[in-house]
Amino acid sequence: MGLVIKKVFWVFLFVLISCKAIAQKFTTHAVKRGETLESIAKEYKVSTDDILTYNKEVKKNMSLKASTILVIPLDAKNTTTIVKSGSSKTEVENTPIQEEPTGFTSYKVKKKETLYSIARRFHITEDDIKKYNPELYASTLRKKMVLRIPKYRRVKPEETQVIEEEYDNYTVTAKETRWSIAHKYGITIDNLLELNPSLSADANSLSEGTVLKLPKLAGSSVSPQEVQLYKSYTVPAGQTFYSLEKKFGHTADELIALNPEIKERGGLKEGMILRIPEKKAATGVVNVENYIFYEVKPKQTEYSLTRKLGLSYKELLQLNPEIKEGLKAGMVLKLPKTQTGDFEVRNSLALDKINLLDSISVGSKSSIMFLLPFRLDKLDLSNREEVAKKINSRKDLKYSLGLYSGALIALDSIKKLGISVDVKTLDNQLDAQKTKEVLSRENIGAYDAIVGPLDGASLKEVAMEASRNNIPVLAPVPVKNKLPFSNVFYSYPSESILRERMLAYIEEQVTDQNIIIIADEKNIKVEELIQKRFPNAKVMEVTEEKKNVSVNLDKLTALFSDEVENWVFLETNNFKIISSVCSILNSSNTEDRVVRMFTTNKNNAFDNDVISSSHLSKLKFTYPSAYREVSKNSFVKRYEKRFGETPDRYAVRGFDLTYDLLLKLAYKNSLIEASNSIGHTEYNGNGFNYVKERMSGYQNNAAYIMSLDDMRVKQIK
Repeated sequence: MGLVIKKVFWVFLFVLISCKAIAQKFTTHAVKRGETLESIAKEYKVSTDDILTYNKEVKKNMSLKASTILVIPLDAKNTTTIVKSGSSKTEVENTPIQEEPTGFTSYKVKKKETLYSIARRFHITEDDIKKYNPELYASTLRKKMVLRIPKYRRVKPEETQVIEEEYDNYTVTAKETRWSIAHKYGITIDNLLELNPSLSADANSLSEGTVLKLPKLAGSSVSPQEVQLYKSYTVPAGQTFYSLEKKFGHTADELIALNPEIKERGGLKEGMILRIPEKKAATGVVNVENYIFYEVKPKQTEYSLTRKLGLSYKELLQLNPEIKEGLKAGMVLKLPKTQTGDFEVRNSLALDKINLLDSISVGSKSSIMFLLPFRLDKLDLSNREEVAKKINSRKDLKYSLGLYSGALIALDSIKKLGISVDVKTLDNQLDAQKTKEVLSRENIGAYDAIVGPLDGASLKEVAMEASRNNIPVLAPVPVKNKLPFSNVFYSYPSESILRERMLAYIEEQVTDQNIIIIADEKNIKVEELIQKRFPNAKVMEVTEEKKNVSVNLDKLTALFSDEVENWVFLETNNFKIISSVCSILNSSNTEDRVVRMFTTNKNNAFDNDVISSSHLSKLKFTYPSAYREVSKNSFVKRYEKRFGETPDRYAVRGFDLTYDLLLKLAYKNSLIEASNSIGHTEYNGNGFNYVKERMSGYQNNAAYIMSLDDMRVKQIK
């Protein structure tokens, strides 16, 4: 009891306390020919290890390439302007400017803005912003940061109006995605968003029947038998429209329609990269049924790309002829549906595997709120026995204490990485009206994310208020009814996701096994679903009377086979049925007959005290789970040292959920943006793979397949 009280006091001690870390100052340095890591370190009065810490792509004793941009940490004594000597005049060292702007304007960053959104606002690239704001190479965009925005010569608005005749109205068909359409028309996702501003930049899905505006093939339209392809062409010195038409067969008007930057920059310029249309015979419908897609990243080479994708250059070229003119960032490449490599596939898009610890921006800062039902008004902390009783009797308090105690360890861990976090913890008392009062006092727009509440009514209030500013709200426990808000993150995989994961696993493993399904009346739909996946499965009826629920022993044993293994699905929420079936299956599991038991939904009934763990173990009971068992790792040791007890699954979840959230905020400064670009992440006992759903928010699809064997719970997938 003393350990429980200690944990309670530790948690309450940190309620309403903000956690902060000191941010480091940085500058950037463009490497010149002949410079070494040692000479640069000496120039900036830092160690080589300091430079290596913030430039993961550079290795010790590695020769530096000219023009490489290095992030240089500065002490408090150093200035952010680096002066080089060696001439009669002192010069300020700057990154070489490739194109001179006509001037600059100042812009103060607003809450939730990104480099991408600011670049689109001013019709420039993200690289243009970074070039004239070099601190962005070392730190993330922050609210109220003042940026220098370059201004370039622009044509008058009437000159850049969209000419309808130069574009196709394209109707999205079933199973098409943004990437399949971008690949088909040879454009980037950014181009697609610019042409269709009604599309959400955060969501990745497309609805069947959506009409998109897309560039028309120069000189003709795209027929069903043809696929639009393009190649890139770099304009040499002295190039004219006449010579371009002679070379490629396309008029000046056709080329300008496909390359509006020609107008913006006042004609053809040396070094300009043009899209030149080609017409190729179609090789079949390009959609998610037969291909997956990959978007080329900046600075990727043929070598790095083929290694990542697991294809030879010849194979990649056969699928994507346009790359013979060279790789360009933003290109959408198609890959075989079954292709595997150093990536993970989500919604038919191949995502790079990202190590968040290596990708975070050191010195970044975020602000989060915990809104949980601690019910401090109902606890008399001076009465230890009463507190212990209430913790054991109230699940909401047990969950809150567990989640928050794990979160505190995560906050300590993130602070050691050099990330600054402001934390506010509030008690909503498990009451929707109290939640409204809390929200009326708080400036919700000041937070990057909100964790909680636990009850559905309060979660709805928070999600609705936070949706006005598109603030992510993380539901830390299972939610029965999803909300119609796009900003909610459901951190627990749903029952349907867990069931599908289990059925997919069985499909991978099954050969000639004798499959038997036992389901009560409440799980008839589950029985039908399993039968659909395994048409040869046998069904055992459950007798359900007012005073008795049972399974007929003789009828069940008659369904067994002595020739092959017997795999039994048990689908019920009734612990009496589970106990009865386990006993029958266990007695039937002999040297001459192998019986295993599975379920697609391991609910609380399977944990009832009357269920024999020995029987489950002998049957190698296998089930899907949102959680895996945790060994005694560094987190467990730190938790035990701080709270004097082993963390329960809620404490483990509190750590994993908070740590994942803070790492993603340090990576993209936005949980929504990070979730759209990062696939599966995994920590102690929980994995996270948030996928945007059409009618609600983001659903965590990460799950495990667990099995009880030799009296130990083991992860088998």
